[in-house]
Amino acid sequence: MSQHVQARITELLARHPVVLFMKGVRSAPRCGFSAKATQFLDSMLPDYHSVDVLADEEIRQGIKNFGQFPTIPQLYVRGELIGGSDIISEMFNSGELHQVLGVTAPDRTPPNIEITTQAAVAIRAGMEDDPELALHLQIDARWQAQFQLAPVAGDEIRASAAGIDVYMDVLTAQRAAGMHIDWVEAMQGSGLSVRLPGAPPAVRTMAVQAAAEALRTGSATIIDVRPESDRMRAPLAGVEVLDAANQARLEALTKQRPLAFLCHFGNSSRQAAEHFRQLGFAEVYNIEGGIDAWSQQVDPTIARY
Repeated sequence: MSQHVQARITELLARHPVVLFMKGVRSAPRCGFSAKATQFLDSMLPDYHSVDVLADEEIRQGIKNFGQFPTIPQLYVRGELIGGSDIISEMFNSGELHQVLGVTAPDRTPPNIEITTQAAVAIRAGMEDDPELALHLQIDARWQAQFQLAPVAGDEIRASAAGIDVYMDVLTAQRAAGMHIDWVEAMQGSGLSVRLPGAPPAVRTMAVQAAAEALRTGSATIIDVRPESDRMRAPLAGVEVLDAANQARLEALTKQRPLAFLCHFGNSSRQAAEHFRQLGFAEVYNIEGGIDAWSQQVDPTIARY
């Protein structure tokens, strides 16, 4: 690693107390491990600094040499390497990461859950082949539930219903409050059905005409997630910009404020919208067709590219 790259990393760590080197950005992680790391940090800290290694090849290679840690993401706190996704997860669930960051320890109260009789019968039948394994549940940042059979590690939270023990991490336990588990038979097949009362409403679509009206009246905050080079090629006046400088401020908006996200064609904006939905915003939209549709259907003076 060159002295130049080492100096860049050292300066970053000196300037920011908490730094996550990741693939993508907080609002749109570009790998599952980075997404997992950000969901833990987002639940503890209103703001921290993230570095997209995919946008900086020098940093991408240099950070691996800097801490002699071969994978991404990497979390540094006050200049000290904490570790990658698995270590962050383990420390989060044990409460150790909260101590390191100086935040309140997580609530480990088991959630109240419901399991129907039919679901309990199906679960017991599925566990008969290996009684040494326990039923684990994970609810990810998109509020998607996944069950698996695995040994008990010891730092899980255990919730019980209908004689079934369900083991989960801290974030899952928070999301599982009031969860209802049933067994459903459908033409597509049979399986467990999970209802999560705390899940925020799904991201909705918004036509460019409706977005233009919302921008005109101020009834929603329109957020442009395109990179600066694209915004310069086809600028749209009056919108917010989702970048490193603005992200914390936008995330601090009242959760009842309608948000609508815009990109080139409507793909990366959906990822950003999903991130804000996960933060608890109640009304989140993805602008269908992006700036390309806007230039064709609303304002032909906006350049297509």
